[in-house]
Amino acid sequence: MAPPLQQLFELWQDIQHPRVLWQVGVVAISLIVAWLPALLLERRLVRASAAGAANLGQRALRELVFPLVALGLLLIGRTALHAWHGTSVLNVAIALLTALAILRFALLLVRQVFPPSALLQGVTRLIAWAVWLGFALHITGLAPEVLDVLEEAHVVVGRQRISVLLILQAALSVVTAVLIALWLGRYVETKLMAAESVQVSLRVMLTKLAKALFVLLAVLIALPAVGIDITALSVFGGMLGVGIGFGLQKIASNYVSGFIILMDRSVSIGDVVTVENQTGRVTKMTARYVVVRNPAGTEALIPNETLIGTTVINHTYTDRRVHLPVDVQIAYGAPIEVATRILEEAARGHSRVLPEPAPRVLVKELADSGVKLELGVWIDDPESGIANVRSDLYFEILRRFAAEGVEIPYPQRELRMRAVPLTAAAEKPFTATS
Repeated sequence: MAPPLQQLFELWQDIQHPRVLWQVGVVAISLIVAWLPALLLERRLVRASAAGAANLGQRALRELVFPLVALGLLLIGRTALHAWHGTSVLNVAIALLTALAILRFALLLVRQVFPPSALLQGVTRLIAWAVWLGFALHITGLAPEVLDVLEEAHVVVGRQRISVLLILQAALSVVTAVLIALWLGRYVETKLMAAESVQVSLRVMLTKLAKALFVLLAVLIALPAVGIDITALSVFGGMLGVGIGFGLQKIASNYVSGFIILMDRSVSIGDVVTVENQTGRVTKMTARYVVVRNPAGTEALIPNETLIGTTVINHTYTDRRVHLPVDVQIAYGAPIEVATRILEEAARGHSRVLPEPAPRVLVKELADSGVKLELGVWIDDPESGIANVRSDLYFEILRRFAAEGVEIPYPQRELRMRAVPLTAAAEKPFTATS
């Protein structure tokens, strides 16, 4: 291992020697050659993005092609010049490009896994500081000393020697593996959700199972890679099981209920459901809750446990067609045949009313003020709203009733006055109350 600052001292000596031009030339040629494919990929990605065909692989290749190609060319150049010239400049350039490649790869993973937010900015800033700090320690030659200090700070738990360096290595390995697992999970999700031949609920279930499996495999691979015995996690697993049994039972119940809903396909994305006075279309299904959007635009987050333990009215479970009743009252003297014809024609003229089953008018009740009629229509897109269909029909019915003289009665009450003989009224004393 080189002592601290020895690499910087060798770099200063090489810079003062005329032979440094060979290293500078190798660096310049490597950067130019690596820049050309990066430029071509950039233009291709711009065209693909404009056409809506850009994918994750193209973006990853664009980010990594420049540092990786330049790094490969510098390694070849250093090997060629090592026998005749110093390579301090090339060593610094190689370390710089290595840090750049690691940084771009890490940021690409993070941006693909997390949505744009303040948390994402903080994570990217932390990664950048960590990468450039490692680069600075390597250039100054202080990395071995820092690693030795971290290795000496340790505790012994049973037969396991746990040092600060081991903890940092384990954290870095697990975070990297989990990020890669989430990246793969998102890629699988994109492919599965594009498979229109598979039912939506099955696609969602397979996506969630794939993500959980990738994360589990990532942890099981990352921990042994840094020398941590997985059997040491048995105590933690027992504690986690007790915690789930007592404090996290609701969360665990919601997650299990979510998988049950996805497997039995009782509720799918796009269904119109009624759950605890919440009626709307299912727009999203997660492992913990279901999003139901009502026609007014508000969204209800209903826990999966509620869908399992309560009665759910699925208006589109086996058939997306929904029967919509429209109540109308006409006066007793109004022509009922004309009213029936107007109702049926108004229904047939609406774009969302199905022609089959055909609209039908029934006499619902002979009420006090008039005859109550019920217009029954069928629609097959309840997710677009039911109230607006009924409103459109009422507008058309009122217009046609007014044009053809069909009367809609007001509430009527019959008041009968009974005459009282004058003799009886005179005998009865007058009293006034306030």
